[in-house]
Amino acid sequence: MLRFGFSLFFGLLALTLNTTTYGQGPIVSEGTKVELLFESRGLTEGCTIAPDGMVYFSEITFSHISKDDKGAIEAGHIWKFDPTTSKTTIFRSPSGMSNGIKFDAAGNMIVAEGADYGGRRVTRTDMKTGKSFIIAAMFDGRPFNAPNDITIDEKGRIYFSDPRYLGWEPIDQPVMGVYRIDTDGTVHRIITDGGKPNGVAVSPDQKSFYLVSNDNGATGFERLTKGDTAFPDKVATPLRKGHMALMAYDLAADGTAKFRKVLKDYSPEDGPDGCVCDKDGNIYAAVRAESRPGICVYSPEGKELAYIKTEVPTNVGFGRGKEAKTLYITAGKGLYRIKLNREGYQLPEKK
Repeated sequence: MLRFGFSLFFGLLALTLNTTTYGQGPIVSEGTKVELLFESRGLTEGCTIAPDGMVYFSEITFSHISKDDKGAIEAGHIWKFDPTTSKTTIFRSPSGMSNGIKFDAAGNMIVAEGADYGGRRVTRTDMKTGKSFIIAAMFDGRPFNAPNDITIDEKGRIYFSDPRYLGWEPIDQPVMGVYRIDTDGTVHRIITDGGKPNGVAVSPDQKSFYLVSNDNGATGFERLTKGDTAFPDKVATPLRKGHMALMAYDLAADGTAKFRKVLKDYSPEDGPDGCVCDKDGNIYAAVRAESRPGICVYSPEGKELAYIKTEVPTNVGFGRGKEAKTLYITAGKGLYRIKLNREGYQLPEKK
């Protein structure tokens, strides 16, 4: 879910928020607008909706930028937006540099904490008591690179991607992969051929695992000096970007995944960040291509069904209950929403 350039930090882009819909039975009604709900100082990420309808999302604060006048670094935040009051408040700070957030079937908050002074781990928070638990922090005795995005299957198994985009910490894992946390607490590396893994989603029928590769060509973009590609206004030796694609894997009953096909190849432009599914199994991907940023909706076969123009997005999440057809979007420094004609897929709740 995290992939960006320095342009994001020099003000929000001027937006023409409109939609284009393809095929029959429009997913987005003509004229529907994207609504700005909240604007932060850092990069927004990981929007997800709790069983009670509250919207949670990460604000990623970068150590080389987010400092006060005395040089103290902001420690990352998780925000809560209340759709009934339109008020946004801090839920947790420091956040462990949270990125992706999801809720399991019991209503616990599952958070991927990244690098750059973050936790580099996955945590579970009991929303009734407020207590948090570390459920994955190491693999083969070494810390993760930077847990990024999360998805959960109906058996309660948690999957997360582990790339590295920024941070001063050592890179301890030999591959940027995807991991599965089983209900007994054991951790398994299940995908090593997914490029630089980012967004992840399990299909509603539990048979497909969708994975985004967004390989920006660097593991510490914030440490590139003037004259490097991170500063586009300077003469630079360009980075070589890698695999930019939305991929489908066959997800077996035992939680293993086998590559099936590339649904969409975005090269040479940037690919998506986060992604989710609706009840019909369609995929909503936050596509970061400079020529066409926005939310692209794909069928399970990879056919584009709809396009929602936004500024460069990071993630998406469907509402619940009466808001099941509302899609929340994190993009740039903002939290947005748009009304759709499809209901989002959610894990069946367990009491």
